[in-house]
Amino acid sequence: MTSIRRWLLGWLIFGMAAASVVAAYAIFHTARREASELFDYELRTVALSLPSNLSGTGGGEHHDPDLGDLADDRIVIAIWNDSGALVYHSAQAPVFERLPPGFHTVTRGDYHWRAFGVAQKDRYVQVAQPVSVREDLALHLALHTLWPLGVLLPVTILLVLLVVARGLAPIGGLSRALATRSIDSLEPLRLDGTVPVEIRPLVEALNDLLQRLHTASQAQRTFIADAAHELRSPLAALKLQLQAASCDGSLRGEGQTLERVEYRVNRIIHLVQQLLTLAREDAQPVTSRVPVSLRRIGEQAVSDCSLLAELREIDLGLECEHARESKDAYRVLAEPHGMSVLLGNLINNAIRHTPPGGRVDVVLTRSDGQVGFEVVDSGSGIPEAELARVFDRFYRGEDSKGEGSGLGLAIVARIAERHQLALSLRNNVGAPGLRVTVTGLRAHDADTSVAAAGEPS
Repeated sequence: MTSIRRWLLGWLIFGMAAASVVAAYAIFHTARREASELFDYELRTVALSLPSNLSGTGGGEHHDPDLGDLADDRIVIAIWNDSGALVYHSAQAPVFERLPPGFHTVTRGDYHWRAFGVAQKDRYVQVAQPVSVREDLALHLALHTLWPLGVLLPVTILLVLLVVARGLAPIGGLSRALATRSIDSLEPLRLDGTVPVEIRPLVEALNDLLQRLHTASQAQRTFIADAAHELRSPLAALKLQLQAASCDGSLRGEGQTLERVEYRVNRIIHLVQQLLTLAREDAQPVTSRVPVSLRRIGEQAVSDCSLLAELREIDLGLECEHARESKDAYRVLAEPHGMSVLLGNLINNAIRHTPPGGRVDVVLTRSDGQVGFEVVDSGSGIPEAELARVFDRFYRGEDSKGEGSGLGLAIVARIAERHQLALSLRNNVGAPGLRVTVTGLRAHDADTSVAAAGEPS
């Protein structure tokens, strides 16, 4: 995957490094040329300034001329008289043959020498110097010139890193803003002064896409709600007509046929009710929480499902664990209708999947300022491979039986998501059945008690 950050940093750092290498080579080459010109001038100056009485070839007494600071540069001096005889040569230095006047570069052994010769009135003077001296001076000058560049390069690379990170920060902020949004948040992104001009077309395109998604989502929800609403009334009327015709004898047929018709009508009505509930939950992305009694909601849900439990011969009950008092209301901050639907669907689902003679318990729990509940049944449970999929819409397991539509647990998951609750399913250990746990409800009575304790008496 191509990264703009890596691409920018790679090319910028490579470009600066390449430019620095070229600059270093140019500086060294310039320093070398200038050092060569300087030493050539010095050689010429030495040759023209030698005293006329300088003599000696190293066999007898030898007096070197006073050259000042140039003595460290290993200058070799040779002088010939008019007859071509060598009358002076520097001590402990290689002997050069007489070269033509001017500058020359010669090789002696493993060393290269720079020589300058000049013909004077009654003699010929030739001076030479190792080329390595020039190279050392050029390197010394180059290092003195290059050290600011060596310091500037890391500072420039650090500056490039900071500038690139700062320049790409709006893209990172845009990505985080989109990543932290919920699935129902389709509001357009804000175009303020912090959005760069280059990113503005991208933000505008995203806003247009979000607007179209919002329109499509609203149309889908409206369609589901309208369809469920329109289907519920004729289906209810059809069921009433079937019941009336069965009672007055105007509808003739086998009893089993009428039961199948009524069973299918009941299933369609249940499906329409679930679709309508799901559409309502999808249309409420924001939950307004108020103090409610979870115990009262649980009692009402158990009461509503008690008839179905009696028909299936199932023991349905409500238990309270860790209650603060006998009439603990388990007050929490929640949306009342949503919690009623959530708990009612869990109880209804447990009853439908529990065989006759089984048991379904609703257990209210309290722990560390939070309230939750569990719905425990003695049914067949859910295979471990299907536990992660049971919250999908219209999903029913391979061994599912009954009148379920595959939407009950999807509605439960949607309500739990709106309330930011933790929802988990697991099979009972050592016993048949399923245990659904809902946690994360904030205990309201704990907040009020803490606030009351903080007030002065």
